[in-house]
Amino acid sequence: MDTYERPLEPLTFEKVWFMFQETAKRFQETDRKFQETAKRFQETDIKFQETDKQFKETDKKLNKLEHLFTSQWGKLIESLVAGDLIKLLNKKGIEVHYLNTRISGIYNKRQFEFDIIAQNDNETVVVEVKTTLKPDDIKDFIEDLKQIKQMMPIYKDKKVIGAVAYLQADGDAQKMAEKNGLFIIKATGSSASIVNSEGFSPKLW
Repeated sequence: MDTYERPLEPLTFEKVWFMFQETAKRFQETDRKFQETAKRFQETDIKFQETDKQFKETDKKLNKLEHLFTSQWGKLIESLVAGDLIKLLNKKGIEVHYLNTRISGIYNKRQFEFDIIAQNDNETVVVEVKTTLKPDDIKDFIEDLKQIKQMMPIYKDKKVIGAVAYLQADGDAQKMAEKNGLFIIKATGSSASIVNSEGFSPKLW
């Protein structure tokens, strides 16, 4: 039995125009959705940027707070060490006539600062104070000691001795300090003490 096939209706201008309009309408809707999606991405990016800015501001505030805390804590330890330093050095046979804190200057266009300097007519003890003493702190301090008589010519005819004072130490910082001939002053509670091994003799710079 033959099947009846319905003949295709011929395309007219009106039908083709209608199809173009429908396609254009769908393209417009798709474009609108793309624009909305792009707008949402932009809004999300703005929110991410705002959040990142807030994180950076918070991090900046935390860094300032940490610096303030470390600075104030360092000054407290510095005062503690300075209060006991004359007595401690006297026990080591170094008589102290003068004691100064926060001595600063400029050498070779670089600013330097020494936390505590105790001296008599012949000897000068330079003390670096740290809340937490690290090996890099000792390296930097030794470099300053090597140049101290150029930095501060007033000490060129004196015996210069180095010392580090701290609340706690990282790694082998304490051993490194003694190996390089520095007095080791540890702040404990409400006092400070020199904790070098028995028979230790400080290096003269």
